[in-house]
Amino acid sequence: MNPYLDSLRHTTRRHFLKESAAGLGAIALSALLGRNAMAAPTGMAAVNPLAARLPHFAPKAKRVIYLHLTGSPPNLDLFDYKPELVKRDGQDCPDEFIKGKKFAFTAGKPKLMGSPRTFAQYGKSGQWMSDAIPHLHTVADELCIIHSMNTDQFNHAPAELLLLSGSPRPGRPSMGSWVTYGLGTENQNLPGFVVLISSGVQPNGGKNSYGSGFLPSVFQGVQCRSKGDPVLYVSDPAGFTRDLRRESLDALQVLNELQASELGHPETRTRIAQYELAYRMQMSVPEVMDISRETPATIASYGAQPGESSFANNCLLARRLVEQGVRFVQLFDWGWDFHGTSEREDIRDGLTKKCRTMDQPVAALINDLRQRGLLDETLIVLGGEFGRTPFREGRTSAGEILGRDHYPDCYTMVLAGGGIKGGLSYGETDELGFNVVRDKVHVHDLQATLLHQLGFSHERLTFRFEGRNYRLTDVHGSVVKGVIS
Repeated sequence: MNPYLDSLRHTTRRHFLKESAAGLGAIALSALLGRNAMAAPTGMAAVNPLAARLPHFAPKAKRVIYLHLTGSPPNLDLFDYKPELVKRDGQDCPDEFIKGKKFAFTAGKPKLMGSPRTFAQYGKSGQWMSDAIPHLHTVADELCIIHSMNTDQFNHAPAELLLLSGSPRPGRPSMGSWVTYGLGTENQNLPGFVVLISSGVQPNGGKNSYGSGFLPSVFQGVQCRSKGDPVLYVSDPAGFTRDLRRESLDALQVLNELQASELGHPETRTRIAQYELAYRMQMSVPEVMDISRETPATIASYGAQPGESSFANNCLLARRLVEQGVRFVQLFDWGWDFHGTSEREDIRDGLTKKCRTMDQPVAALINDLRQRGLLDETLIVLGGEFGRTPFREGRTSAGEILGRDHYPDCYTMVLAGGGIKGGLSYGETDELGFNVVRDKVHVHDLQATLLHQLGFSHERLTFRFEGRNYRLTDVHGSVVKGVIS
């Protein structure tokens, strides 16, 4: 329920006239008597919008770590093994696969491109993976690899927004905001939704990818940094003591409570909660963000470096944050757009180097959570916003560097923990990787499934805005029961 609309339900015409008369009378009386007739009400404790709440039903997961590989890695060179495509490498792409379709940077008749990577099966489950991700081989039986993902968008920002907010246009609440809105936070000294950006570049959708949209802003992602002050502006200004900050916040709270009692606007409650959270974060955030407190063995397992900013550091921070009760941790890692326009984007050496920054820390995160007894209740999501084409990207097709174009029709996402079946290869694409042929999973289906694991019916977790109830999955989505243990 929208708290602002809920408050208006109790405001009748008679109530309005009564309050207006009292308000005008109080102003007149104050002027006549020369004293303040607007004393602050007593006993008005602020409603905490981040208080822990129960979901619709018993959840299998209590928290989420979402690892978004911004730009989208080439699924055909990591997880989706296509020996037939390798056999037909260099051949013209069959017309039936490209007729009537639009691609970001490719026109005409492109050439098929089989993966130059070496694939093999790993774990007792026999998961197919390439040589680019050797550390993930060791946790193959913990992974649920969905090969049949598909989306409606083939450009980065709209596809990322659709995946993370349910709409290709800015303005909708992000997935982490919906989760925090539904569950609150387990630790009142930390935000319920934390964002970590390892590459120094904001995601394609900008802050909309972790914003709260039309939800109260207290539910938006709080960006933390692994280098320098963990949160911008959380420290006291020079000459401003902690006691003075407390007195200032107490005065602001009285003013905000007065406004909240008169207008009932949720943003006023949000402001109170955010001020108080920032005050508590001054003590708790620096401690939880200090990875040097970990053992040398743990730091080495992630490949982390205390004091630096990296994806490895952020994976370790993600574990520390969920361990302390943060509901949703979103990692964004820039640099997965493998068009082949530079050596960095080559799916041979370039992909090897980029995977080196991701492969070890993700495997370490899974192992670390499992050893601490947290994996069963922590849902890990790994992937990009769409897939890559089974043919060479048009602009680079005549060069020595190998790259692939954007492709929305099928791609791969990886899940682990949180009540998801490990060692599962779910869904299937055709022998060339152009179309889903079994168990198609749309991005709305993925969203519905993630909410289900957290104990929510995606159709019931709603917020009323502009005259109708909105939800993360819009008017679509079905839970993918085949991946649930």
